[in-house]
Amino acid sequence: PSCFGYPLSIFFIVINEFCERFSYYGMRAVLVLYFKYFLQWSDNLSTAIYHTFVALCYLTPILGALIADSWLGKFKTIVYLSIVYTIGQAVMSVSSINDLTDHNHDGSPDNVSVHIALSVIGLILIALGTGGIKPCVSAFGGDQFEDDQEKQRSRFFSIFYLSINAGSLLSTIITPILRAQECGIHSKQRCYPLAFGVPAALMAVSLIVFIIGSKMYKKVRPQGNIMIEVFKCIGFAIKNRFRHRSKEFPKREHWLDWASEKYDKRLIVQTKMVLKVLFLYIPLPMFWALFDQQGSRWTLQATNMDGNFGAIQIQPDQMQTVNPILIIIMVPVVDAVIYPLIKKCKINFTPLRKMTVGMLLASLAFVAAALVQVQVDKTLPVFPAAGQSQIKVINLGTDRATVQFEPQLKTVNLTSMDYTDYMTFETSQLQSLNIISGNESKMESTNLSGGQRYTIGIKNTETGIVPVWLYDNVTSKPEEGSNLIRFINNLPYTINVTMGETSFGSLMTLSASNYSLLAGGRKDNIMAIINSNVCSVTSNKFGFGSAYTIVINGCTGNKLDVIYSEDIPPNTVHMAWQIPQYFLLTCGEVVFSVTGLEFSYSQAPSNMKAVLQAGWLLTVAVGNIIVLIVAGASKLSEPWAEYVLFAALLLAVCIIFAVMAYFYTYTDPNEVEAQLDEEEKKQGKKNQDAYEKEGETVSRM
Repeated sequence: PSCFGYPLSIFFIVINEFCERFSYYGMRAVLVLYFKYFLQWSDNLSTAIYHTFVALCYLTPILGALIADSWLGKFKTIVYLSIVYTIGQAVMSVSSINDLTDHNHDGSPDNVSVHIALSVIGLILIALGTGGIKPCVSAFGGDQFEDDQEKQRSRFFSIFYLSINAGSLLSTIITPILRAQECGIHSKQRCYPLAFGVPAALMAVSLIVFIIGSKMYKKVRPQGNIMIEVFKCIGFAIKNRFRHRSKEFPKREHWLDWASEKYDKRLIVQTKMVLKVLFLYIPLPMFWALFDQQGSRWTLQATNMDGNFGAIQIQPDQMQTVNPILIIIMVPVVDAVIYPLIKKCKINFTPLRKMTVGMLLASLAFVAAALVQVQVDKTLPVFPAAGQSQIKVINLGTDRATVQFEPQLKTVNLTSMDYTDYMTFETSQLQSLNIISGNESKMESTNLSGGQRYTIGIKNTETGIVPVWLYDNVTSKPEEGSNLIRFINNLPYTINVTMGETSFGSLMTLSASNYSLLAGGRKDNIMAIINSNVCSVTSNKFGFGSAYTIVINGCTGNKLDVIYSEDIPPNTVHMAWQIPQYFLLTCGEVVFSVTGLEFSYSQAPSNMKAVLQAGWLLTVAVGNIIVLIVAGASKLSEPWAEYVLFAALLLAVCIIFAVMAYFYTYTDPNEVEAQLDEEEKKQGKKNQDAYEKEGETVSRM
């Protein structure tokens, strides 16, 4: 059956691909934040595991291609591996359920290793599934067309790639929104089970849709794998060359010609063409090493930025949508406007030159990322090192106050309700504080732990100076742009405080609540019950990623009197500053990736397109492995320095690639194959003539 001149079966394949890409990119969008905030891994470990997973997703296509071509056929391979894939997504969703091991209901898992084990199993199954079906689905779609449907087949591939980008774009918008919700049975958490559960459901839909179309598909039997033949041919040539390495054997034009004793000329010529392209692939992984950091390093960079776009609040992992949005815009613009303009200027913009420009643009994107990171770093608080302590002083009284840090380290003067920034001291040197307020003075000895922050509130009361020591157990920016808020009760009686829907409990005089995590970028109603009176005030807008201590001073006509003390400044660098780096990287991707695939197809013999497709996917896998090696070996503590390092490495590789491209000679596989056909015909005719001559001789005898 057909529809608009297309086989009806391809619509099932396109829907299947849309759902599968939604599932994959949706899960991947929130993955690095899941590692960091749920499993509590460091930035470096989160990045390392993320890139290991992506590398695995691009190594398994070779396995999928081997299974499909040599054993099961494309249809069965897609079905079986999709089942594995769906199970993997479901396991990921279960692994992120906080209540699974949170037996004491304190909001954090009691046994993180159970969640880690489930996550690892889930990710391995997903990598097997997504990688295994990757080389099969598009080729299976191509199989549905007849030989005279070349035009429709070409249009199918365009629709197919559009469905990939549509699935990627929608999921990168939707899953971060789901993740940002709060859910849980006993304690509310970021909703990772939903962010992983929806992709799992879509993968199940993808599988069901694909199976429904089963009776309509044209299923080509497995033909045996050309990839294995190529490997055998190369292996035999190397072995044979090694056996005949003495000088008495004449040299051959190409080292692959040593396989001619066992393999026919056609396979040897085709393998030469493939190896020529694969040699050019050697520098390419460096591009992917930078490209795939959108989902790791760039997302982590966005967590320290301001995502307030007026009416919309952008989540850090949603910034990844900039790439598919720009792709959908840039591909037609580049094809219809930029390339024709370059052609008009009489510039010979060959595919390899385009790829070189793509590398250059990706390198510039990382320079832009480094510049943004320098600005972000300026806004980050400096936390104390292991042997240091930080102290902040708040004057809660009406008198002026002086605090001397002994022995003669520093002196600060404060007016009423004034506060200092955090001051850093070597823990071993600071022995005591001499506090003077009004006519009173008090010597306060210190017994501080290294690597910690403290706040001391001081108040001159009728009974003398009262110091209020607060242990600030915060040594990092609040997660994902949230705010940390706590209250100090500066009234002579106990009060009850709530902010929005969060209760801070009952606070006795001159005591403080613990910090509570509140959603960033909004105002909330602060309410205090004081001697049965309800007093309230609308808070300031706190921005994103900040921490504040709010001092409650009194109540005038039901209006609460509060003072804000900033403990950690909010994110002030806007996420929009990431757009230039995304723009440069996407332009790089358009001229590099699209051209690279086109070039590979144009330079590959007809029966070896799959071999080069596997080689192309392998460059992506190696790129992700490079990130692991460079990030592990560089030992650079500053993220901006790592960005510069990657930019420099890609620039160096780009120069090497440009030199290799300069010496590359383009070939037309169709011409070469036509020549081989001609030679085979001639050889066949020669053999026929010889056979006939032999027959004549025999008959004469």
